[in-house]
Amino acid sequence: MGRHRDPSLTIADCLQDDFKAAHIPQAISNCVFEVAFRERLIAGVPDRAQPIVVYGANSESFEARMAAEKLSRAGYTNVFEYRDGLQAWHAASGPVIQGEPQPQEPSISDGMHSVDIAKSSVEWSGRNLLNKHHGRIGLRSGQLEFRKGQLCGGHFVIDMNNIVCSDLQGTELHDVLINHLRSDDFFDSERFPETSFAVNAARRIDGATLGQPNLEITGDLTLKGISEPVTFRAAAGVTPDGKAAAQAVLSLDRTCWGVLYGSARYFHRLGMHLVNDLIDLEIKIVTD
Repeated sequence: MGRHRDPSLTIADCLQDDFKAAHIPQAISNCVFEVAFRERLIAGVPDRAQPIVVYGANSESFEARMAAEKLSRAGYTNVFEYRDGLQAWHAASGPVIQGEPQPQEPSISDGMHSVDIAKSSVEWSGRNLLNKHHGRIGLRSGQLEFRKGQLCGGHFVIDMNNIVCSDLQGTELHDVLINHLRSDDFFDSERFPETSFAVNAARRIDGATLGQPNLEITGDLTLKGISEPVTFRAAAGVTPDGKAAAQAVLSLDRTCWGVLYGSARYFHRLGMHLVNDLIDLEIKIVTD
């Protein structure tokens, strides 16, 4: 642990890659994003009265202010936040130790990429006024096409005979509900064993950051032989090992595809047989 000649201690609240690339001399690295941040500091700096200076990347990033708050909550009484961060320190000609360059941001190669079925999933939720059921639908196959690093097309096939209800698994009612969903009351999976989705276009959402919906996807969903356009937003990115990944939550009006059972739009006095028109889908896609 590096120490200044004065009694203060400087802490860089950044990832190890960032710290190795550049840091203030004699600073130590303690990433505030990690759960062990507080425990590492207490073990290394047991004196809660020792002056501590914390800094992050720049004035717009929250590492330093988050670290200062955590230290205050942990009982440290002499904490100083250098909110302008390493960027301002470097701009003011402060000494900086340069080391290993930061790794390049991962990118996806152009062309068609198959979807990793084992790592991808489609989860469903259905409700009525008082109750809810949820489960999974089997993803049979999928491909995504990229051009200049951007999603431009794709196609997915869902197995409508591979439906599971998670909240009823292990009970007698599980198969009752699944057979009901497979029947002509709902998805008529004997006649229509597959549902497909074709990606027609994808648009980057201006100003969105990773972790927010940053991609608007438009395509055609074919269910029970009926094709209807669907547009939804997804949080998309590239994994450290170069795989495309995205997650999305969307609500579909099942009656647009002729799934009318229990819909108050088409039937009167349904009572306990009422089923909400909207079905929620939670989708995770990862490529091979």
